[in-house]
Amino acid sequence: MKRNTTPKAQKAVVSVFFCLLPTFRNSFMLFPLPSQPMDYFERFYSGRGFQRIAGVDEVGRGPLAGPVLAAAVILPEGGIGQKLFDSKKITPKKREDLSQTILSEAIGVGIGIVGQEEIDLLNIFDATLKAMALAVKNLPIPPDFILIDGPHGLRIPIAQKPIRKGDQLSNSIAAASIVAKVTRDRMMLDWHHKYPQYNFAKHKGYGTKEHRRAIEKFGICELHRKTFRGVKEYMTEK
Repeated sequence: MKRNTTPKAQKAVVSVFFCLLPTFRNSFMLFPLPSQPMDYFERFYSGRGFQRIAGVDEVGRGPLAGPVLAAAVILPEGGIGQKLFDSKKITPKKREDLSQTILSEAIGVGIGIVGQEEIDLLNIFDATLKAMALAVKNLPIPPDFILIDGPHGLRIPIAQKPIRKGDQLSNSIAAASIVAKVTRDRMMLDWHHKYPQYNFAKHKGYGTKEHRRAIEKFGICELHRKTFRGVKEYMTEK
């Protein structure tokens, strides 16, 4: 069979590959690809006519206590003048400094919070997606495209692109991860003053050995997720 090599066929092949390029570059790679800049996805979708691109990320899926919290951030086209990182890869002081800069320079920032009671009613997966959708909804101006950290889309009528490890591949998502982490850490610090026996200021509700020992010793408080292993075993009947 003769292969179709007409200019029209070649153009169609190139067009399909180009449209799939963002997904292909972020899929499981069978061979190494050149590292891409952190504004790659923003520039790609901006070039396709989207003007208000928001990055969305969450923090707090794994802890035994406290809310799951998400942030949505729309950055200016030129960024904030500083390099952004995945919030887990920088020091608390650097996170605080970058968060302040993001809040002052961003076009818009939205926060979504789902508390421990609702996490227990839903499940942590659905609660996380709800927090992310709320963060987008709470932006002061609506985005026309969203970049989402992780493989799952949101059930909202906005064009979107889920990106695995997006906080390491997109400035907008990295900014959202920083704001989300700083905001939740501050909340847990406030709760630490009410429940100092758990030392939430240190572990932020995650299941560290210290936290688990405190649960064994003092029982659980209102912040604990009662459907989570490591907590439900210590619930007492009233």
